[in-house]
Amino acid sequence: MKIFPRRDTRSFPVRQLQTDLLVAGGGLAGLCAALAAARDGLQVVLIQDRPVLGGNASSEVRLWANGATSHMGNNNRWAREGGIMGEILEENLWRNKEGNPVMFDLVLLDLAKSQPGLTLLLNTAVYEVEAWEQCIHQVKAFNPINETFYEVSATQFCDATGDGVLGYLAGAEYREGAEDISELGEKMAPGDSFGHKLGHSIYFYTKHTDGPVNFVPPSFALDDITAIPRYKRLTSTLNGCDLWWLEWGGRLDTVHESEAIKWELWKIVWGVWNYIKNSGEFPEAANMTIEWVGAIPGKRESRRFMGDHLLCQQDIIEQRDHYDAVAYGGWSIDLHPADGVYSTHDGCRQFHSKGTYTIPYRSLYSRSLDNLFLTGRLISASHVAFGSARVMCTCGLLGEVVGRAAALCHQQKLTTHELAAPEKIGELQQHLQATGCYIPRQFLTDPAAGATVTASSEYHLARLPPNGKWEPLSARMAILLPVKAGESLPDFTVTLRARTPQNVTVRLLGSQRAGNFTPELAYDECAFPVNGEQDHRCTFSWQSERDQYVFVAFDATDDVEIALTDVALPGIMTVFNSLNARVAKHTRQIADGDYGVDEFDFWLPRRRPQQIMPAMQLSAPLHCFEPHNLLNGRLRPEQQTNAWVPAPEDAQPWISLHWPAAHRFSQVTLIHDNDFDNAMETVQMGHPLPVTPHCITRYRLWADDQLIADVDHNHRSVCEHRFATPQTAHILRLEILATAGALPAVYALHVR
Repeated sequence: MKIFPRRDTRSFPVRQLQTDLLVAGGGLAGLCAALAAARDGLQVVLIQDRPVLGGNASSEVRLWANGATSHMGNNNRWAREGGIMGEILEENLWRNKEGNPVMFDLVLLDLAKSQPGLTLLLNTAVYEVEAWEQCIHQVKAFNPINETFYEVSATQFCDATGDGVLGYLAGAEYREGAEDISELGEKMAPGDSFGHKLGHSIYFYTKHTDGPVNFVPPSFALDDITAIPRYKRLTSTLNGCDLWWLEWGGRLDTVHESEAIKWELWKIVWGVWNYIKNSGEFPEAANMTIEWVGAIPGKRESRRFMGDHLLCQQDIIEQRDHYDAVAYGGWSIDLHPADGVYSTHDGCRQFHSKGTYTIPYRSLYSRSLDNLFLTGRLISASHVAFGSARVMCTCGLLGEVVGRAAALCHQQKLTTHELAAPEKIGELQQHLQATGCYIPRQFLTDPAAGATVTASSEYHLARLPPNGKWEPLSARMAILLPVKAGESLPDFTVTLRARTPQNVTVRLLGSQRAGNFTPELAYDECAFPVNGEQDHRCTFSWQSERDQYVFVAFDATDDVEIALTDVALPGIMTVFNSLNARVAKHTRQIADGDYGVDEFDFWLPRRRPQQIMPAMQLSAPLHCFEPHNLLNGRLRPEQQTNAWVPAPEDAQPWISLHWPAAHRFSQVTLIHDNDFDNAMETVQMGHPLPVTPHCITRYRLWADDQLIADVDHNHRSVCEHRFATPQTAHILRLEILATAGALPAVYALHVR
């Protein structure tokens, strides 16, 4: 028994913490920042004002995380985010391929709680910042669940709160709303009719029941469905999370009026459900009920803080490569009308670039303070550029960047600004790539530390045998093949069959920019008649001036089919000039005004297991999977496959690094294929396989004759091995014992 006598007042306890880095905000950006910094040796405190991690991707909001892959709906091939963000997507696929949001919460919480050096404070909100002499020194926070105040001192701070709580309280420069077109020359800058800020959305789940379910709307439900101009798009078959356009609040203060926005969104959601259930327009909805409605809205936009570079529309559309590029994006510039669901405009205006764009380090810290990193949707970007960079997988990637930047600043006693110097930033870029963070059009210098490479075998792309299946050429279809500088594409033979005599045209197309997968250039073509079932040889009179992927594109031809193969190869793909309605309205990007964007065709892959590959015979093999690809420092198919693949008959494939003298190392990082084109959306959508077929699931590492790693049940593309005692060897050998069902592909064996 405890008895507490009456007192005049009481106060809650205060807990004081000292750390190297404080990260405020536990969405994907904040979590990745905290994990990266802790893995690089910092003591980290992660403060999150919600009971779970993940932000808009959590079970509280339930939006799927996406990024540069854009639901596999644009021309960004093999663009899924790497590093810790990629690890999260692969871990969630392994544990939760069904896309259960509660299980995704568990994946994130497990990562945070199992990370040494990371202290997690949930249900804790920052309310005060102490800053002087251009630096933040301490934050104060409160947890109403355990009735405890926290005073956390640190040398560095990262704001990943979405609304910029740290930056705001510390007095840092920020913006809200859209820049005028005259400031940056952004032709997508919205006018007052469209509005200058994105709103919030609340999502809901429905389910079918065994019998009729009655629904009585609450008093605050929207009673006039025609107030929603797009109400005729509503159907009973849509998942409530597909209705992202049930959005509102862009005309309000999206920070301080969030509660008013939430109530309006509840009004909209319950009004929509009342219409579906009780209007009589959807009789099939009688046996349906709402299973879940979000208690908090998913927020898109509020404050954006100023760094030393303001990312703008031209950076994205022109795919500008910055000297301090540390990350990338690839989602469309996706702007929504400020009036949201009540607007007469379309629910969004989306324009894609022709490939991925890079994001500079100078956009990832506050120019007002010397020790405040910015990540997630707070970064230094215009409203227009924010429309692309705001999506969650991009935010997670940016989180890892600032976490690893914070570690470098701590080790070298640098301010955030000083790390941006041209002579300094290369160290961060190299470190990011060494840990599996792909940066477009960059490469890791000397990844094998001067070694030469040998392998047990090498796959030569010469013949893909038919499997008896056929694909109609009812839409334009292309095979992506790599060609080296100074070489031509070998003649190749495909098998076609036609019900009636037809003429088929095959075009050789290429991308203007190295590394893109948007075919604007026509190199050559061949045409031939097809009657019945025949083999047809294609010859192109063309020689490549650079390393690049080409499109072998078949025109759409009615009544003609092409023979298929069962062989699936990493870095080789079939794409279609088709439409993904989630991210585009047409098979071609069309600008219905002068928005400063390009018009081009979309060439999209199919998702597994619907992906196909034509059977073919090449006149000479393509040597695109050579062992020395491991020495070029490139982590993805980009201009070339950049991978080593063993021959299919090689029962015990291996690849070795050789040093002329004994080499000392303390870390080995294996990077291999786990289908980097797969969007791996985190929740709701579901995926057919827990691990993609090319992934190496069982392997061993040998240092000379000593076994230094024996890994089973692997499901990650980046496998890092750190040794407490440094290893010394003349030969480092990777021995591949099993995959998830297809040929393995190794991009890198980094040694440090």
